[in-house]
Amino acid sequence: MAAQLIETLAPAAPDAPVGGLVWLAKRNCSLTPGQVMGFFASLSLLSLLVAALCWFGGAKLVTPFTCAELLVLGAALLAWARHATDRERVEFGAELVVVEWESAGRLQRTELPTRSTRILLHDNGLVVLRAAGREVFVGRYTRPERREQLARELRKALLAA
Repeated sequence: MAAQLIETLAPAAPDAPVGGLVWLAKRNCSLTPGQVMGFFASLSLLSLLVAALCWFGGAKLVTPFTCAELLVLGAALLAWARHATDRERVEFGAELVVVEWESAGRLQRTELPTRSTRILLHDNGLVVLRAAGREVFVGRYTRPERREQLARELRKALLAA
């Protein structure tokens, strides 16, 4: 997990609080989706070239299996790429705690009142922020042994807000 604390100097969105503390947690991915697609394109080109040589050499069954292999690999890489940019963002402002969770390109945003927000460790191991009858989980991209530390840091930021 790549997590970082960012002190905002300007709002990230027009309605975001100014000057809050922001926690940003992302999946730990070595390659971007664009790099993976470049790898897949080069692998496909090489595999299809070998399949074409086999076709012209008389081994006609190599080509359908190569195409099937590339389709399965492409589907697997597409599934990976959908979640490669998943992230969590927690921002503490004077009035609101804004929690954003992006998964597979869908963004879920929850706003909680700062004064009534409580931060706890849930039974499932994630950190939960509760306020006004709502709860939101964070810490999906944090190692389990570091979630308690994350909860402590979020509590400090909540008190500072």
